[in-house]
Amino acid sequence: MEQIESKALFNIGYGLYAVTCNDGKKDNGLIVNTLIQQASSPLILSVAINKQNYSHDVIKETKKMNVCCLTIDTPFDIFEKLGFHSGRDTDKLKDVFHWKSQNGLAVLSGEIINAFFSLEVESYIDLGSHGLFICRVTEAKTLSSSETMTYSYYHKNVKPKKDTSKKKGYVCKICGYVHESDTLPSDFVCPICKHGAQDFEPIN
Repeated sequence: MEQIESKALFNIGYGLYAVTCNDGKKDNGLIVNTLIQQASSPLILSVAINKQNYSHDVIKETKKMNVCCLTIDTPFDIFEKLGFHSGRDTDKLKDVFHWKSQNGLAVLSGEIINAFFSLEVESYIDLGSHGLFICRVTEAKTLSSSETMTYSYYHKNVKPKKDTSKKKGYVCKICGYVHESDTLPSDFVCPICKHGAQDFEPIN
């Protein structure tokens, strides 16, 4: 019997957030579901970011980021632009409306966010696949009363359903990417969302 069932993780309640940073040449961003308030005095938030993401390296170097709380009005194309490409070779925020907070980093515009936090990194913990940034809040504002999008809401109402009826292979449970093959290597990494083989399931 399988000791660790990855599907069990889907029952943990998550919000979805856009994290922005700047490498000195261009703005960058990604989607995370790992924002947690750790303390209230001082106000400390933590954000875990996959080490394969370019933003991880930028934030580790610059020690600052913004986190935008996405609402249920966020269209799928925002997730495509920020979550399905790499900032190493893509200007992710080029066609995404945004403005700058006091720390000079991007804040997404419109009804797609209801609040944002500007964060200064105070410490970093290596967690293996991810790095955990422990951050002090330097600015925080509520922008609307719209409901925050949860991971569950995204999967049920926003993420397009993939038609796998005529394909043979494995489908990523996170983003829907289909790997067409008879086998899936144990070290396979999704080229879209960077999740490993444990988050794939066979296409029936």
